[in-house]
Amino acid sequence: MLPALDTLAWLACIVYSTIPGFWLVLHSRVEYWRSRRWSPYGVVLPLWIATWIVAALITRPWRHVAFYRMPWLWIPAAALFAVGFWIYRQAGVNFSKQQLCGLPELKAQDAEQRLVTCGIRARVRHPVYLGHLCEMLAWSAGSGLMVCHALTALAIVSGALMIHKEDAELEQRFGDAFRDYRNSVPALFPRR
Repeated sequence: MLPALDTLAWLACIVYSTIPGFWLVLHSRVEYWRSRRWSPYGVVLPLWIATWIVAALITRPWRHVAFYRMPWLWIPAAALFAVGFWIYRQAGVNFSKQQLCGLPELKAQDAEQRLVTCGIRARVRHPVYLGHLCEMLAWSAGSGLMVCHALTALAIVSGALMIHKEDAELEQRFGDAFRDYRNSVPALFPRR
């Protein structure tokens, strides 16, 4: 069972670690995507899937190399999974599916434009990304795989850039309301 779990951890971390790249393609060129009559997802989703394949090919030689093998670490990993899924559920409250998919950024004229600052977003600005981080940390801690830890580190670095770009786009869209929100609510980790 452990080899199958290692493979699942490796593949899950590949998908999670490429999410920032997916969103950076959208957020770094939002005006370009808005100017198109067609949905950018027809282009960006296949590119994202291609990055999974490339990441898998690059990391494949190290997919079984472990920093440690401590099966009991799946217990705290299970807690991180649970926290991540709870955060995902909370992130969906007061937030439409269109907002979760990024449609307001891409189709500003067609989509509902509202800044959501209640619920979990009263504590963190980017709860979905916090959920992603919890999931990646769970896979990394439980498996002990070097590749999962490396992909998590990559996701943290690229995720910071993604949050910066997304915050800039939100500031452009919502102005002072977003600036006030950004100044009072942290990006990922809630204050006490």
